[in-house]
Amino acid sequence: MEIILKEDILSLGFKNDLVNVKNGYGRNFLIPTGKAVIASPAAKKMLAEDNRQRAHKLEKILNDAQAQATALDGVSLVIETKVSSTGTIFGSVGSVQIAEALAAKGFEVDRKKLVVKDSVKEVGNYKAILRLHKEVSVEIPFAVVSEDGSYTAPVVEETVAEVEETPAEDAEA
Repeated sequence: MEIILKEDILSLGFKNDLVNVKNGYGRNFLIPTGKAVIASPAAKKMLAEDNRQRAHKLEKILNDAQAQATALDGVSLVIETKVSSTGTIFGSVGSVQIAEALAAKGFEVDRKKLVVKDSVKEVGNYKAILRLHKEVSVEIPFAVVSEDGSYTAPVVEETVAEVEETPAEDAEA
């Protein structure tokens, strides 16, 4: 018996797949529970049309995600927070703070799509991954620094020092 699945079934297939099953399994379980429908010619036409329309929608979603990824490429953030004298943050920096920092730069993102690999509980440089689509993700580097500027990450200071030294060396040469 040929049927069209209406939901994912672990050992059988995925939603909108056209599969062959035994007659009893299809008539007694899949169709009565709403997990499948009989693959009549009319149902096959509807499935083909749905798949064609869905392909356009999925392509548009993918293109939008890629456009947003190119806009976010090269963006780095500096997040200021309250820090103890040893460089430990009071609390932690998570996806909410990163989403707010991105919003301040003009990029509206869903905080649920942000993934921070490491636990951010100290001043330093970290990376967050923004998953825009199952095929598109962007890595966003961010630095956590003290609000009053008394304590900054060593790597951030080195980067600033290198930038300041380069023009001075060029001027002497």
